[in-house]
Amino acid sequence: MSDKPIIWTISGSDCSAGAGIAADLRTGHSFGVEVCTISTANTTQNSKQFYAVNATDIAILEEQAQALLEDKFPRVIKIGLIANDKQAKWLYNLLKDLKARHDILVVYDPVGQASVGGVMSTANQAFSTGFYPYIDIITPNLSEAQNITGETDTTKQAKAFKQLGISTVIIKGGHSDDDSCTDICYHATDNIGDNGEHVYCLSSDKINTRYSHGGGCSFASAVAACLAQGYLVRDAITLAKAFINQGLHANLGKMEHYGAFEQTQFPTNPAMFPRVVDNIQQRFSQLPAFKPLNLSPNQSLGIYPVIGSIEWLEKLLPLNFNIIQLRLKDKSQATIEAEIKRAVELAKDYPNTRLFINDYWQLAITHGAYGVHIGQEDLLDTDLAAINRAGLRLGISTHGCYEFLLAQQLQPSYLAVGAIFPTKTKDMTGQIQGVQTLTHLLSLKADIPVVAIGGISIERAPSVWQTGVDSIAVVTAITEASDYVEASKVLQGITGVGE
Repeated sequence: MSDKPIIWTISGSDCSAGAGIAADLRTGHSFGVEVCTISTANTTQNSKQFYAVNATDIAILEEQAQALLEDKFPRVIKIGLIANDKQAKWLYNLLKDLKARHDILVVYDPVGQASVGGVMSTANQAFSTGFYPYIDIITPNLSEAQNITGETDTTKQAKAFKQLGISTVIIKGGHSDDDSCTDICYHATDNIGDNGEHVYCLSSDKINTRYSHGGGCSFASAVAACLAQGYLVRDAITLAKAFINQGLHANLGKMEHYGAFEQTQFPTNPAMFPRVVDNIQQRFSQLPAFKPLNLSPNQSLGIYPVIGSIEWLEKLLPLNFNIIQLRLKDKSQATIEAEIKRAVELAKDYPNTRLFINDYWQLAITHGAYGVHIGQEDLLDTDLAAINRAGLRLGISTHGCYEFLLAQQLQPSYLAVGAIFPTKTKDMTGQIQGVQTLTHLLSLKADIPVVAIGGISIERAPSVWQTGVDSIAVVTAITEASDYVEASKVLQGITGVGE
């Protein structure tokens, strides 16, 4: 059995090896998943012309599926070319059975026409849309979305897909007429609202190349591979778009020939990642960068205690930490204000310790705190301009590459990445990053310090510090230690900061 996540691709074979199964295989391998194939057709095509599609018999499709079900069960199924009505009906029955008995995800790239022209699928739309209730994510380009839904507005297209049974719609913007390529993901479209809470928008400049054959297949396969690896939808589409940008850029300027999209490696180059277009980003796009933490060259923040009371602040201030966060919960507003005021006063006697106040940005401004830490989910309700004008430093929580890129565009004083491990203090189900993802996010960072947070014990701290992160935030590693002073010394010894 494979120790890699398994995805299936149910799609056609391209004899020129640019699109379909060939693209799916190469993309899946770039993302570290095992790809199993169910071939729906052999297509005869090249860079100049589409000649024919030779559909696979239903009995052979069923043989392939049953063979894979014995020992290659998928986490995710990616669907491409469905050649005719019989195949659409077969797929309906397969997905209906699998989804009833197993927790799997299905990604559909609605291929109907070859890039060089020519109809590949004769499936009637009524048959094709019949299996839509068993699709989790659909990835049409602008023209495909319009052809299927009859709508030109992307929000209306997403709602139309929802009526057909699909909850997550990614509309790719590569066929737009402008100089940018903007992909829009409507996630859980029951909840599309004016605040854009479930709409993820990613934009990149168009890349000047004609080596794009198979790019749509590769995008959907990249999304499927990321989902199989456990990424959230917003992070899967971000990584997929970076992968597409990277492959197009590999053949930058090649316009004389329509060639195959180049599947490269897992994306780590920050220049290949898209811009996040978001209500928060648009609202505060004109803000100057927030004040830096004034670290000397080669200086790190080290250990970052997050504590919940004035008593703990009084205990830790003398221990030579470069940064401490006061996170007050379950107290009256009057008590919270009094404790924030007192905390700011106490910190004045320790000028080398940067005191951040969690959440209560208005009170932090009023009482002249050094900085404020805001969770990603609270950014829309926070007046970042007021924090910036007041001269406070800003830290922002992030969970995955989408939020990391969004927060980085706001130019805060530091970025927090978490949860690295499961934590006692907060339910982070589905958002555990791990050391590997932390390492990847560090490759994307600009000149902004990064803090790792979440479930980091004394035993786990060395592996986190070895990633090159600027700071490790801890909660219970100090507050639940039998000897908090000794625990602090051990943690500071791991980072070599504050000893």
